[in-house]
Amino acid sequence: MIKALKSGIRRLIGDRRGASAVEFALIAPFMILLYLGAVEISLALSIDRKITSTASALADLVAQDDVITDGEMADIMTAGRVIVAPFDTGPLQIRITSVLMNGSDEVRVQWSDAIGLSPYAAGGSAPVPTGVLQRNRSVIMVEVEYRYDTMFSELGVSQFDISEVFYLRPRQSIVVARG
Repeated sequence: MIKALKSGIRRLIGDRRGASAVEFALIAPFMILLYLGAVEISLALSIDRKITSTASALADLVAQDDVITDGEMADIMTAGRVIVAPFDTGPLQIRITSVLMNGSDEVRVQWSDAIGLSPYAAGGSAPVPTGVLQRNRSVIMVEVEYRYDTMFSELGVSQFDISEVFYLRPRQSIVVARG
């Protein structure tokens, strides 16, 4: 019986027919994870480009006008959602603000509208980097934020925030008024 057992073990050790299957079983989970990671990175980069395009396009739409009405602002916010499509627009947050630097170098908010974020108070301040504004000039500031949910929550990477801030000077007037 021991001879039969030894003979069976020698035959099993010498048998190479299942080596490829074992190698595949060891490598397959890593390769699948690598593939899914590449897909996830591709999707994250796509939504990042969409967020940048959204901020740019919304700033451009506002800067082309001299007076923005409530209806126009609602249409502009809707355009932001359309640009982000086909991605989920639920986590999309947009804030559009007109900021003016007066003759005393004080930066003040003229008006602000937002979805998903709090608008800035008129007459208050807004975070505008040095050099973006000039005396007696205004700028349209569009902030877009998006919380991206990944498929890897079990690995500790469940979501991350993508944000973009875009500044554009009005084209037809010094300040885009809110009507």
